[in-house]
Amino acid sequence: SNLAPVVLELVAASTGHSVVLVDTSEDILKKSAKGIESSLKRVAKKKFAEKPEDGEAFIQKVLKNISTSTDPASVVQGTDLVVDAIVENLKVKQDLFGALDKAAPEHTIFASNTSSLSIADIASSTARLDRFGGLHFFNPVPMMKLVEVIKAPGTSQQTFDALLEFSKALGKHPVSCKDTPGFIVNRLLVPYMLEAVRLHERGHGSKEDIDVAMKLGAGYPMGPFELLDYVGLDTSKFIIDGWHEKDPDNPLFAPSPLLNKLVAEGKLGKKTGEGFYKHK
Repeated sequence: SNLAPVVLELVAASTGHSVVLVDTSEDILKKSAKGIESSLKRVAKKKFAEKPEDGEAFIQKVLKNISTSTDPASVVQGTDLVVDAIVENLKVKQDLFGALDKAAPEHTIFASNTSSLSIADIASSTARLDRFGGLHFFNPVPMMKLVEVIKAPGTSQQTFDALLEFSKALGKHPVSCKDTPGFIVNRLLVPYMLEAVRLHERGHGSKEDIDVAMKLGAGYPMGPFELLDYVGLDTSKFIIDGWHEKDPDNPLFAPSPLLNKLVAEGKLGKKTGEGFYKHK
């Protein structure tokens, strides 16, 4: 389990959708509920700075829209949309959606929040290819306006339109994507980060200089090495390895020896305290 579903819940519930958060254990759900409540308090504090009592009412109203469960098959019987934000593992996602497909009503739309797997591959474990699409949110979800809405070859126009409308109802800005590796953002961003590592590996620039150059010369808020540390080196390696396996002749997807070495040493970025940089 990771934080993505929790934040997605929060955004959906605060825009008036009734939401059920499903995870594997009550313990995880308790932690998630705490996370949702503290996020809500932060939002309310900003939104209702002048009127704390309105903020409290907002928190209670949103929390009323959220329930939790450890039994996805029973929950799915009463839902219009199922979004997964589980581990980036094709087999695990296929198993989940395959099981839910048998329990869900005919009209229910399935969507995955995957950032790097093929929607068609995930959907292939179900009998609802026409009612299956992608909804890729960006961290931190409450702040980031973008949602990539992915139309796989089997996704019907009606399903795609419903996913676009849902994104807008969350107050997000959807962009339309085809079911190609990395969709739009990661297809450009991951090779860019890897290209920065290769430039450094060739001795053509220090990490610090490359980061400063991209911030001051291209207006990026973070340099590529800072971004790799923020995203997680293991995550970036996982994505590039998956693409390389599918398209080994594409030089943009070539693995990086330096990235592989850091991941092998357990230096995964901010979350472990060290990646390309040391973090306090």
